[in-house]
Amino acid sequence: MQTTPILPSQFHDSVLAVPPLARDAAETICTEENRKIVRHLEDGGVSMLLYGGNANLYNIRYTEYARLLEILEEIVDEKTAVIPSVGPAYGLMMDQADLLKSTKFPTVMVLPTKAIMTEPGLMTGFRRFVETIGRPAVLYIKEEGYISPEGAAELVRDGLVSFIKYAIVRPETAQDDYLSRLITLVDPSLICSGIGEQPALIHMTRFQLNGYTSGCVCVNPALSQQMLQAILDKNYDHAENIRKVFLPLENLRNEINPIRVLHEAVALAGIAVTGRQFPLLSGVTQSAIDRIRKASTELLKASG
Repeated sequence: MQTTPILPSQFHDSVLAVPPLARDAAETICTEENRKIVRHLEDGGVSMLLYGGNANLYNIRYTEYARLLEILEEIVDEKTAVIPSVGPAYGLMMDQADLLKSTKFPTVMVLPTKAIMTEPGLMTGFRRFVETIGRPAVLYIKEEGYISPEGAAELVRDGLVSFIKYAIVRPETAQDDYLSRLITLVDPSLICSGIGEQPALIHMTRFQLNGYTSGCVCVNPALSQQMLQAILDKNYDHAENIRKVFLPLENLRNEINPIRVLHEAVALAGIAVTGRQFPLLSGVTQSAIDRIRKASTELLKASG
């Protein structure tokens, strides 16, 4: 596992994959099935992994968190960067920090929530978490009202942020006043597009964001890597053609639920047995299975 800090240049080498977390029949985190997902990604050229929302870490038990960290260190290649997540509750985050401070993960992402928080409270909690683990953390901006561009810039200036995962969904990706303001305050090389292949082309060209995260890369990592390279090579027509290949599965994720559909898609494509979805989430309905199987298997077979 990579133990050195995440560099901006790495986002040009690899899509940041956001995998599901496989569990066995007893709902225990399964080392071997998660290893299969990681090997599939690494064989496709991916060298950065982020375990967060798609892994349903919002609902992980604190008593299994230490074991999760051990498994993540065990299943990745020595050159692969793996980023776990914490929170979103402050108390859980700080308890997790006590476990993380003795590990060598290059950074950790703080899961966002707007349930019971204020921006000053968030910034205090983020600072305390970073001070405890002794390394900068990933700031995940998922919705308006979580943190202002000015607040994010302050955390960056104070050396508390490894990078920003930007994932506010817009009806028109190119029209984003928040992001336009953010990139005037924070170097775009520290901001990663955080919503998969669909907005990545616009985010990386219009706003100059530095690479992108993806869930569907877990199905066809080589193709997502090709799209990243096409954008960097300014071969935008090719990148757009690849983007459209990911669209059927992404449409199902948007229609049903991004986390639940990806969890099933990885299993239905035959990549790994992901098991039952961990509460407070649940699996998809039986009527959706055939559609997810079709989209995931077609994506798996697709080439650039």
